[in-house]
Amino acid sequence: MSFLVKHLGVADYESTYQAMREFTQQRDSDTPDEIWILEHPPVFTLGLAGDASNLHSPSNQIPLVQVDRGGEITYHGPGQIVVYLLLDLRRLGIFVKELVSRIEQALIDSLADFGIQAERHAGAPGIYIRLNDPFSHAILPNKPQFAGSAPSSNTELAAGPKNINPDFTGLGKIAALGIKVSKNCTYHGLSLNVDMDLSAFLKINPCGYQGLETVDMKYCGVQASWQEVSSVLAQKLSTYLQA
Repeated sequence: MSFLVKHLGVADYESTYQAMREFTQQRDSDTPDEIWILEHPPVFTLGLAGDASNLHSPSNQIPLVQVDRGGEITYHGPGQIVVYLLLDLRRLGIFVKELVSRIEQALIDSLADFGIQAERHAGAPGIYIRLNDPFSHAILPNKPQFAGSAPSSNTELAAGPKNINPDFTGLGKIAALGIKVSKNCTYHGLSLNVDMDLSAFLKINPCGYQGLETVDMKYCGVQASWQEVSSVLAQKLSTYLQA
């Protein structure tokens, strides 16, 4: 099984979003899967279940776009790798929850190649690092802790977090996920922060979580180029998606 990997450079968000939707609507069982790797100009995006009030400091310079993925609000901008996964889950033989797990592992392994120890957390899709020691190989604390029942990754990606009170003390989010499934085919995908102006994240409650700190690889002390990291990530994704 192979994927057509497209490197799109810096691409406008709204036109790319429409292209993803059109590709998915028009594809059939013979359409090859594609992976789009790109970078967006500054933009906030709000998922289906998102609360617009999580953009607590609107900016005239950064547009807000309502989209049809699951989850809450996030930010895309220069210095961030964005990967859109246009996949036929039936052909891959997996469900959404397994897809999320494979994406997260590809991100974890990519960061490990640059010395960063990162982990996933059930109920809070995305990848997290220890703020005070991103290179420690000790297991991260068992966080976030939820009040009540924590949703599964699949649930949150589909509908957004519900009735949860996570504790992110000491943790920083370095990568985010948001998937849409239509007729067993996916679009949207993931983002990994490499070397960004992180101030835009201060204008939002990232993924709907007040107080969640967002970091990038530069924060962790890694001086790697966008191109170098995206090459590693593309290889890891291709490996795990074909597993």
